[in-house]
Amino acid sequence: MDPVQRMEELREQLGYHSYRYYVLDDPVISDGAYDALYRELQELEAAHPELITPDSPTQRVGGQVREEFLAVEHPRPMLSLSNAFSPEELRAWRERFLRLLPSDYPEPVYVVEPKIDGLTVVLHYQDGLFSLGVTRGDGLRGEEITPNLRTVKALPLRIPLAGNGGRGKAPARLVVRGEAYMPLDAFEAFNREQEAAGKRTYANPRNTAAGSLRVLDPTISAARPLSLFCYQVVEMEGGPVLNGQWAALEYLRGVGFPVSDQSRRFTDFEQVVEYVAGWREERSKLNFEADGLVIKIDDFATQERLGVVGNAPRSMIAYKYPAAEAVTRLKRIVINVGRTGSLNPLAELEPVRIGGVTVSHATLHNADYVAEHDIREGDTVTVKRAGEVIPQVLGPVLELRPPEAQPWQMPDCCPACGEPVKRAEGEVAYYCVNAACPAQLVRAVEHFVSKGAMDIEGFGIRQAELFVEKGLIHDVADIYYLTAEPLLQMEGFGDKKVGNLLAAIKASKQRPADRLLAALGVQGIGGVNAQTLMERFRSVEALAAATPDELEQIPGVGPKLADSIAGWFSHEPNRRLVEKLTAAGVCTKLNAVQPAGAQVLQGLTFVITGTLPALSREQATELIQAHGGKVTGAVSGNTDYVVAGEKAGSKLDKAQKLGVKVIDEAELRRLVGG
Repeated sequence: MDPVQRMEELREQLGYHSYRYYVLDDPVISDGAYDALYRELQELEAAHPELITPDSPTQRVGGQVREEFLAVEHPRPMLSLSNAFSPEELRAWRERFLRLLPSDYPEPVYVVEPKIDGLTVVLHYQDGLFSLGVTRGDGLRGEEITPNLRTVKALPLRIPLAGNGGRGKAPARLVVRGEAYMPLDAFEAFNREQEAAGKRTYANPRNTAAGSLRVLDPTISAARPLSLFCYQVVEMEGGPVLNGQWAALEYLRGVGFPVSDQSRRFTDFEQVVEYVAGWREERSKLNFEADGLVIKIDDFATQERLGVVGNAPRSMIAYKYPAAEAVTRLKRIVINVGRTGSLNPLAELEPVRIGGVTVSHATLHNADYVAEHDIREGDTVTVKRAGEVIPQVLGPVLELRPPEAQPWQMPDCCPACGEPVKRAEGEVAYYCVNAACPAQLVRAVEHFVSKGAMDIEGFGIRQAELFVEKGLIHDVADIYYLTAEPLLQMEGFGDKKVGNLLAAIKASKQRPADRLLAALGVQGIGGVNAQTLMERFRSVEALAAATPDELEQIPGVGPKLADSIAGWFSHEPNRRLVEKLTAAGVCTKLNAVQPAGAQVLQGLTFVITGTLPALSREQATELIQAHGGKVTGAVSGNTDYVVAGEKAGSKLDKAQKLGVKVIDEAELRRLVGG
């Protein structure tokens, strides 16, 4: 193809995708695909410099200012970065800038920082007070979003921050660059809350964070779990002289700005290369999305001396890792029916390897998500798998769409039972209206026997499907009326297997009443809520008689949850289910089984976070409760201990900020004398 024509095509494509990413916060291709297009244009422009145009994406920073927001000019251009994708390209970057320095110039010191995937923001302070917040925009001007940024709790409204060892008085003027983002655990919890409320769920934390700040109503920003990392002093008047990036990070941290603890400083370049290679595994443990690292020359004088090429400083570079994304064909969209009757679209894919795992199914979230992204059967789609998150379809590659592909619609009838489906006004989810739907029953049984509920060993989704299909289970209470004779007649069920299963079912009758309450599947009730409710009402029967007003008096129970609980127990079939469980001998009262251990933890409150070496979260909770302790879901000033394992996340951070004592599993065992 003629290079002039190809360069024009690439500029148009990159302009469109920059608009989708920076303006709409809704990209339609992966970062890796965008980088490939960008690099192709760079290579063509390097071969034909006479064809470079002023409007080329390589000559300016992506993004535009929305008309709804006030445009604010940045005090200095907010530049982008060149990229490296291999150790060889990283070494080539060093060789390039060394050629521009005198031969006797000392070897630079390097600062390495995580490349956080969020929304770039520029923060202005006057005499220590936060006065203006702006997006990066086109690099020269950004959108003024001061009221929205004020809602981000990590952002200091005044510096130096009291109690943070603030150094001296505040500078007369300070401009700081940072990245607003949404922590991964907070994003997952936010999506769960959205789903439980029948509202829209979101595909990824970066776009959700950006969209949460670029809105006209600050109350929307305030309702989102946003956070912030700061990493650059853009300008400062009346403050200390900072000679390098490491000193700038230390200064920002010292006066109260949130700064990533993943930053490192190296005096040897090969140590940088080694660290970058090893950090690929480390980033999977982070509680925020990062698609790579940024390597900077520490010394500001050297940075100024090297200057800028295009729209990127020569003194720094982004090292990017391969994204956990792939492109494959969507064979068909199937419907899974959840235990609450919700109809959930699922993509059946041509198997594809992503991050070392073969993926053949991926979530499509809900019908609105499919419609908004115009995802169709037969499409070639981009699929993402990040960490342990369920794979998700990000969107179609429209250029590869087959001509016969038709828009997808949610079916009018439940695929499991054929009954009509409905969608309540203002809700995202569609529901099967048939309470006897076999698919709902299977999911309800699966939830009831799971580890977080009644924890019946040897009983899972396959057994649930089989027993429902054979007509042995018509509701979850029927689990306790199973007998050996019909089980022994089924293939694969011998005497030992049947005996173990029935013994596990019998043992589960003595689970605490809060476990039973969580197992019933009342919308909005999880393990922590169940404990709180049982401590207040002492039995499932007493809870069933509570009014919404009484329920709302309990901390953590709002009007919606109160209505959900009262509504569930108001249905006659649900009341009969509880009676049937009681008749089977299942524990429905608090402390029906007295704790066996000494009450050495009496009066102490614990929070469990992360993955413990030997105990599951449920086992650790039972251990604490058996010795008189209380387990809650959130860290506060009333928390005595946080039991932390691997990937502890934000709860560990909050404990450290509040001065709550953090212990591991071994220390917990020592506390209870075991």
